[in-house]
Amino acid sequence: MKKVLITGAGGQLGLAVDRVLRDAKDNTIYRTGQVGDAKENILPFDITDEAAVNSLMNDLKPDIIINCAAFTAVDLCESEEDRAYRVNALGPKFLAMAAKRIGAKLVHISTDYVYDGQAGKPYIEGDAANPISAYGRTKLAGDEFVEKYCKKFFILRTAWVYGEGKNFVRTMLRLADSGKQLRVVADQLGTPTSALEIARVIAFLIQTESYGLYHATCEGSTSWYAFAVEIMKEAGKEVHIEAISTSEYPTPAKRPMYSVLDNKALRERHGYLMKDWKDAFKEYWKDYQEEK
Repeated sequence: MKKVLITGAGGQLGLAVDRVLRDAKDNTIYRTGQVGDAKENILPFDITDEAAVNSLMNDLKPDIIINCAAFTAVDLCESEEDRAYRVNALGPKFLAMAAKRIGAKLVHISTDYVYDGQAGKPYIEGDAANPISAYGRTKLAGDEFVEKYCKKFFILRTAWVYGEGKNFVRTMLRLADSGKQLRVVADQLGTPTSALEIARVIAFLIQTESYGLYHATCEGSTSWYAFAVEIMKEAGKEVHIEAISTSEYPTPAKRPMYSVLDNKALRERHGYLMKDWKDAFKEYWKDYQEEK
């Protein structure tokens, strides 16, 4: 029986990881989240408080730490970079140091935003990072701390995540139901990735000692506009969606124009293939319908 600590357990990925690992029935799961998180059985915990991190690790002594906690409000990171740095960089640093001290494996979730989006082909794990936003900079700093302070680590860079909770899918559906005109960026390319698919990768990797950096997105690629079209198609909604350019939808933070990731390490080290993004979305949609 392994003791597994999930930080950020109330978020999209944390909920999916909890679901997958509980199904395995050979793990004792400890779930932590933000102070004030009302979700059931989530222990309030601040990963930016080094003393609190050390205290919890000493008490629980988890075998595996899965860090799903992050400050992901990309535009807000531009005006609150210090806060983003504490959560996205210092928090992972404290977790990495504690994991090394107690001999735990650490899974840390990273992002496509560490890349500048100028590549002409999918990014592989060895490609140089060059973030163009505060969010990307702080997440890259977290990756570097994990690599520096922890030997038994898995860093998973993923992208365009959707799951249970607030996300692009639900935003599109809400806007469609409200009757508002849908205008969606068509010149940013990436891969919609279900939280459940990432959780399955995590469940696989923690059974190994094949540590290091991995890309973990669904297979294939699309634009935000084409993803919105697919959402409406699956939902059976006849909604007009206007394709627009990034310049027509200015935001405080720059987004990578091209953030397709190649899961080379998963494929070559383990022969592991994630689902095609359309297949993963169909699975998500089925679950979503059952939820309602």
